[in-house]
Amino acid sequence: MPDETDIPALPLSQPLRPAEFNARRPVTFEIAPEATLRAAIADYLGAQALRKLRFAGTLRPEGKHDWQLEAELGATLVQGCVVTLQPVTTRIDETVRRQYLAEWTPEDQEEAEIPEDETLEPLGAVIDPAAVMIEALALAMPLYPRAEGADLGEAVHAEPGVTPMRDADARPFAGLRDRLARDED
Repeated sequence: MPDETDIPALPLSQPLRPAEFNARRPVTFEIAPEATLRAAIADYLGAQALRKLRFAGTLRPEGKHDWQLEAELGATLVQGCVVTLQPVTTRIDETVRRQYLAEWTPEDQEEAEIPEDETLEPLGAVIDPAAVMIEALALAMPLYPRAEGADLGEAVHAEPGVTPMRDADARPFAGLRDRLARDED
C-alpha cells in the first residue's frame, strides 16, 4: 500500500468547516478554476488539458450532525488517444453527491466489502468541495479515450519460418459455421 507521502498533494483545496455554519441553512459554493489551476489539475489527472471546469452546488445540513453535498460538475477535458496519441476532447456533465455522516467510520479491514452507497463519507473537521470535484472528475474521465476512426488493427507475431496465427485462427468454430452454411445450400 502506498505511503501517504507518495501521493502528490491536490493542486486545489477549498475546505469548508461545517462546525462554523448554521446547522439549519444550506451553504452554496462554486469553483471555477482559472487557466493555471486547470492546467495543474489536468497534469495531476494525467490529462493533456482541461479547457473548462466548473463545480457548483450546495452543502446542506441533514439531521443534527450530518451534511449532504450535491453539485453539478461540468468539464471539457483533453486526453491522448490510446491508439494514436491524438488529442481526444470529452465533455463531462454530471451530478455529484456525497453524504457526510458524523457517526460513521469505514471498516478498517484489508478485505472489507464495498458499501452499497458509495456516496457515504465520514464527517471530519472539514469538507473540501475542490477535492470532491477532482475525485469526481477523475472517476468520470474515459479510461481509454479513442480518436474517431482509431483502430488497433491486427497484431501478427510469429518466429521466423512459422506461419503467424491470426485473430480468425483463434475462433475454432468460425470454420464450422462456414461449413454448415455451405451444407445448407
